[in-house]
Amino acid sequence: METQQTMKGRVALVTGGGRGIGEAIAHSLAALGVGVAICDIHDGAERVAAAIGAQGQRATPYQYDISRPEQSAELVSMVMNDFGRLDILVNNAGIGGAHGLLHEISVEDWDTTIGVNLRGTFLASKYAIPHLLGQTHASIINIASTYGIIGAPLAPAYCATKGAIVNLTRQLAVDYGPLGIRVNAVLPGYIDTDLGGRRASLPSDQADEMLRRRESSAALQPLGRQATTTEVARVVAFLASDDASFMTGSIVAVDGGCTSTFYHG
Repeated sequence: METQQTMKGRVALVTGGGRGIGEAIAHSLAALGVGVAICDIHDGAERVAAAIGAQGQRATPYQYDISRPEQSAELVSMVMNDFGRLDILVNNAGIGGAHGLLHEISVEDWDTTIGVNLRGTFLASKYAIPHLLGQTHASIINIASTYGIIGAPLAPAYCATKGAIVNLTRQLAVDYGPLGIRVNAVLPGYIDTDLGGRRASLPSDQADEMLRRRESSAALQPLGRQATTTEVARVVAFLASDDASFMTGSIVAVDGGCTSTFYHG
């Protein structure tokens, strides 16, 4: 991994950076000397930025809905105003979406999942790319999912968006590689982030059962456990660094081997 001195002075925008994997990514990049713009639709970005600042590193929080074009545009404009440059975009913001069979899901729930996961990735990229062009170390890392390359029970909208992000990553690599921007995707597997705080909304017995099922599924994969968010964040930091200078269009699974096996939970 590059030294802190090598990465120092670069600026990253991390969407969905107020908790979970996004929070860990913000910390990992900041530890390498990167100034971090942390965006979240909720107020967690302020807490994460304060924690990074307490360690003597630079981070600024922003609260925007990246699924709305005017807010994505304003977000990038504010980052440029505050930091003066942009080198790295991490499209991490996402939701789990409605849980059920396709014919049972409402059109509104489908559109919301598409809006946050896929449209948000499009919009953040659309407004960030003009500022990435011309930077020597420009990089986009999209956070997809193992469910972007395999099916998952009762998650049609989520799987559809993550599969789209996987191939969007490849397409952007084709268009922007000649223009100096590397574009890669990370596919987390079983990482206990409780996406969307779903367990907190359930009765305690149901929440415990959901966690038990997840841990049981993770136990069946080759490494036999869930990952920490930091284990994912380190891969993102590597892809953003010059150590990954010949990587673009790469789809990197951080999944404990789950997509290498027949059983996927």
